[in-house]
Amino acid sequence: MMRARFDAEPTWTQGLSANVPSQINDGDQHSKFRAVFISDLHLGTPGCQAHALLDFLKAHPSDYVYLVGDIIDGWQLRRKWYWPQAHNDVIQKLLRCARKGSRVIFVPGNHDEFARGFIGHQFGGIEVVEDAVHLTADGRSLWIIHGDYFDGVIQCAKWLAYVGDNLYEFTLKLNRYLNHLRGRFGLPYWSLSAYLKHKVKKALNYVTDFEVAVARETRRRGHDGVVCGHIHRAEMRSIDGTLYCNDGDWVESQTALVEHWDGRLELVHWATESIQFKSQSPYVAVSV
Repeated sequence: MMRARFDAEPTWTQGLSANVPSQINDGDQHSKFRAVFISDLHLGTPGCQAHALLDFLKAHPSDYVYLVGDIIDGWQLRRKWYWPQAHNDVIQKLLRCARKGSRVIFVPGNHDEFARGFIGHQFGGIEVVEDAVHLTADGRSLWIIHGDYFDGVIQCAKWLAYVGDNLYEFTLKLNRYLNHLRGRFGLPYWSLSAYLKHKVKKALNYVTDFEVAVARETRRRGHDGVVCGHIHRAEMRSIDGTLYCNDGDWVESQTALVEHWDGRLELVHWATESIQFKSQSPYVAVSV
């Protein structure tokens, strides 16, 4: 097992506080974060929001970049090759981040499990590890994992996971058509798959069980919190005293978890429509 640990001098100036909405201006002097956590990019699929991700990475460099799994969708690429220039640009941007001094750490997920065969190696300065431990500026220990090991479907019935993945891709395709029609009528973006996840009771139970299981194992390992992805649902909350952070995805939600220089963690949503009009902050954010 290859685990990375990245430390800073702890100050422990704050504990876990209530979620407080806030906004960050794109041109703010603090636009450079201490750490950025992103996952579930699914490069190699039509659903990947590569242009939005590039805008986010260009606007906000950081000392640490954590790629928390499912960066490249090997499952979809095996079925059908799809690799536009924007997806290649994302890879080149991440390589440039490493060349310019950022610590870029890649924790593979189930969709890019092929990379688990290269754990302990570096590619263009990008480190491939099984999991990582990040110590925030205020001294909190965060366990960095993708999270698929806590998914019973992935572990016990992988064939069912493949079926589910195909259904999810179909839902995303249908969602693109629906939003194209909505756009013609001047209606905002609406996520069909997110709607189904919030309305189907079994889906809600699955998400809750996943979050509790991840938090329990994090607590058993002695960490203050965990950062994961996998379920495409951005969330940041305390579960029995353990900080649970899911950085979401770049297929639908376009979310990331960021750490400020004082150790404050923030879950941010990159709103591309705000970038186009330059009329407001491109963020909707929740901090802790």
